[in-house]
Amino acid sequence: MANNADNRNTGNRTMELATFYVGDSLCGMDILKVQEINKLLEMTEVPLAPDYVKGILNLRGQIVTVIDLGNKLSLADTEISSETRNIIVNSNGEYIGLLVHRIGDVERTEEDKIEPPPANIGGIQGRYFEGVFKKEKSLIGILNVEEILKDDGSQTI
Repeated sequence: MANNADNRNTGNRTMELATFYVGDSLCGMDILKVQEINKLLEMTEVPLAPDYVKGILNLRGQIVTVIDLGNKLSLADTEISSETRNIIVNSNGEYIGLLVHRIGDVERTEEDKIEPPPANIGGIQGRYFEGVFKKEKSLIGILNVEEILKDDGSQTI
């Protein structure tokens, strides 16, 4: 199986971004990091957990910690609605759910069209982003999932 990392030097590697909304902010991540997207919202609260941990849920026998992405990014807490979804990612062998307001489209781009992130994007700290992708009428902040999953003590959740 070919390693895509070897193709990065060509500057034209195609990347697909799964996009979603955190409040009014359009964000995205490499679709290869997404295990699944679901609307399981029956969570068990975790006592003494940080504010951004919404709870845990059972996903086919796997315990998934659910993070309110709006809270974690210092935006408004994610209000549960019919459009609310969990984006399940695998981080260091653990399943983590990222609670988002709603899902957007899959965007296809060339890696060389992704620009470095500014110091902040819409009030969100730039360290949470790998870059930005400018579309004709919008800007997609590409999340650095590993950075988001670190708690305030630089430990991975």
